[in-house]
Amino acid sequence: MANQTGYDASKIQVLEGLEAVRKRPGMYIGSTSATGLHHMIWEVLDNSIDEAMAGHCDTITVTVQKDGAVSVQDNGRGIPVDKHAKTGKSALETVLTVLHAGGKFGGDESGYKVSGGLHGVGVSVVNALSTKLIAEVCRDGIQYEQTYENGKPQGDLKQVGKTDRRGTKITFYPSSETFDTVDFEYKIIKTRVRQQSYLTKGVHIYLQDERVSPQLRDAFYFDKGIVSYVKHLNEGKQGIGKVFYIEKSAEEGHIELAIQYSDSYQEVIYGFANNIHTPEGGMHITGFKSALTRSLNNYAKKNNLVKDKDGSFTSDDVREGITAVVSVKLAEAQFEGQTKSKLGNAEMRTAVESIMNKYFAEFLEENPDTAKDIIGKCMLTSRARRAAKAARDSIVRKGALEGLTLPGKLADCSSKDATISELYIVEGDSAGGSAKQGRDRETQAILPLKGKILNTEQARMDRVLGNEEIKSLVIAMGTAIGDVFDIEKLRYHKLIIMTDADVDGAHIRTLILTLYYRYFKDIVEKGYLYIAQPPLYKLSKGKKAWYAQSEEEKNVIVKREEIEIKGIQRYKGLGEMNPEQLWETTMDPDARSLLQVTIDDAEEADRVFDVLMGNQVAPRKKFIQTHAKNVQNLDI
Repeated sequence: MANQTGYDASKIQVLEGLEAVRKRPGMYIGSTSATGLHHMIWEVLDNSIDEAMAGHCDTITVTVQKDGAVSVQDNGRGIPVDKHAKTGKSALETVLTVLHAGGKFGGDESGYKVSGGLHGVGVSVVNALSTKLIAEVCRDGIQYEQTYENGKPQGDLKQVGKTDRRGTKITFYPSSETFDTVDFEYKIIKTRVRQQSYLTKGVHIYLQDERVSPQLRDAFYFDKGIVSYVKHLNEGKQGIGKVFYIEKSAEEGHIELAIQYSDSYQEVIYGFANNIHTPEGGMHITGFKSALTRSLNNYAKKNNLVKDKDGSFTSDDVREGITAVVSVKLAEAQFEGQTKSKLGNAEMRTAVESIMNKYFAEFLEENPDTAKDIIGKCMLTSRARRAAKAARDSIVRKGALEGLTLPGKLADCSSKDATISELYIVEGDSAGGSAKQGRDRETQAILPLKGKILNTEQARMDRVLGNEEIKSLVIAMGTAIGDVFDIEKLRYHKLIIMTDADVDGAHIRTLILTLYYRYFKDIVEKGYLYIAQPPLYKLSKGKKAWYAQSEEEKNVIVKREEIEIKGIQRYKGLGEMNPEQLWETTMDPDARSLLQVTIDDAEEADRVFDVLMGNQVAPRKKFIQTHAKNVQNLDI
């Protein structure tokens, strides 16, 4: 590890005060929902990751404590504790109480050359939004400690003893007055910690949850870094050839790339800048995509693998089935948006493009079998793209995708206001008939789907557009599909999947969810997709009736109402309900229960759809065996 020389209070630069954080927390952590709550951990963790990237730390421990707090401890240099010249406070107190104060803004060797954190606001925002925060620093043989409440120090920094350890430990208790929930989810933390471990080679990260017995524990260490990450992302898929990996330093910064193609029809490209995920891409991803297209076209033409009549591959052609991680580290990262969703540094486009052009071309030349398989995959994609375009153009010429000819089986609502209009996507004609009779015709439209729709996880666009049920759904929505998709033309702002509460219903629901995740992700991300919750049981006593959506709810009602069970009515399908029952249990806005479909973790969602709906049997079998114990009611 590098030594601590030169890293002291003079390296902590102060840019502005902290007053606005508690008034407008969403500006600093994105939201006050569960997403914002977990962002508090990321801010503290980022500081430890920065120490690791700078070569001063090789072990980080994240603990969710029994009392609801979270602690992050590292064995880095420890936040400086000497007095800061500008604030007159210790450097530690300055970092914890002043916005934009930290070791991330200086340009010399002892500060950070590259860093994450939310525009440098980091741990001061965590302090401001916590009812209590305890900072412990081990440095130069002495252990220091300072406690804060609601962002304010409760006494001066004090020495608590001698130590042979070094590093920083931050323990914080998020404010229940600020956040909608203060209940941390281990799974969300685990995904983030694993991701950071992939991106920071040679660092041990330990995670533990003390709230449960036995405690949950995970340890992460990836010697091969993002190569391991790509292999993780490709679990459940059939990889094509070798993994391409390159790590180079350029004047603009440090660049790491890892790529492997698979038999999948989806593209998975994750971009990172200073270990921060950039879901909207940015200059590094633009440079990567441009070089990928050029390199594969050059190789294909040079080796006579494509005919002139086929033309060149498009960017879409070469990205089908790719899994790639593009990680860049640079001194002055410029992010677009407060939550850093897009990298704006133009020089990174040139740097990534140059390195990718040179070394990916060499990789293709040195691995002709892998190169040939990749080119073959691109050729199939190119032909499918042209076939899909022809199919789509044919449909558009007929006016169908423009909403001029709605499908005959659609019972549309009379409202033309999308914000109050709902489309029920219903399993089967029988349930569709009941739904049509029981609905509110002003705002509720009904579209029955016949049988199980196409599994779009294993289908290209040409097959998707050739499926009549999917085509009816696309026409009803009004958005079109593919590169002409337009969410502004969506005719309903509630799309509600309504299937039977049995295994077949669950399968149909999963097929529809796969369609939306793969081809209409914007609809999911906007919060327009829902799942209806029809009851499993009807309970009666005299003239009164109750409906239960689960075995547990049924038992509660039976006990509370003292109902004598003589053969409870369990609904095997929506078609068993008459229109009145369907309305009062599942469709009445004042009484129904809807689940909104969200994508909290795109990486995990991608993996699960690959496993459940892909063509690899072994991973699906393993998944089912692992999760079978969590199934409470199983219809066979």
